[in-house]
Amino acid sequence: MVFEPGDGVPPRAGIVLFHGGALRGGSPDGLAPHCRALASRGILAVSAGYRLLGHGATSIDDCLADVRRAIARFGRLAASRGLAASQLASGGSSAGAHLAMLAALTPSRAASEPGVAAVVALNPAGLDLGVRTPDAQRSLERQVGLDAGRLIEYSLIGWVRPGSPPTQIHHGTRDEVEPIDCARRFRDAMTSAGNECALLEYEDAEHGFHYPGDGGHFDDVIDATTVFLLGRRATS
Repeated sequence: MVFEPGDGVPPRAGIVLFHGGALRGGSPDGLAPHCRALASRGILAVSAGYRLLGHGATSIDDCLADVRRAIARFGRLAASRGLAASQLASGGSSAGAHLAMLAALTPSRAASEPGVAAVVALNPAGLDLGVRTPDAQRSLERQVGLDAGRLIEYSLIGWVRPGSPPTQIHHGTRDEVEPIDCARRFRDAMTSAGNECALLEYEDAEHGFHYPGDGGHFDDVIDATTVFLLGRRATS
């Protein structure tokens, strides 16, 4: 789903977002309101999907491959609208944010594909999977189609390196899926490596707090995302 600024106004930045749903549910419709609001502020915004487990994907590897392809297509679309890679970001909600962050943090086999310069993550999952118990890790591996011992490959904190893309994280302090402490540790790892990482904490907000009408945080999220995207453009 593509949302563009109206009245033929050229976009000032671009972002592609991926929905949540624990890799088994959700659709691009979920983040359409966010994209529509960002487009109204001059941003080319795309809400994209990926194969779901049990519906075309056999493991999280398939989901990640789809996200990489969608980001590459988005880069080509943005270029046709006059945007450079330095003006582009990826992101999403929950599992979608996890996939977008993985794609941004991990090397791609197709290095020539168009990329993005920054990431916006709304209540991301999988920030620090190493804190889970061995039983919990094995259970999650089975849920996402991974062989035993592979879950840690998908822990985002383990992929932080100097030069990781600037990241903005929106997270509720009462997130019941991904504790706020995981987001804080990821932020600290990023900044310790010399990377830009802003963690915006929403007091008493639970997982999925950023949707319209859910706690009143939708406008705050859109405002902060807009400033982040357009601020990056101004300094690129």
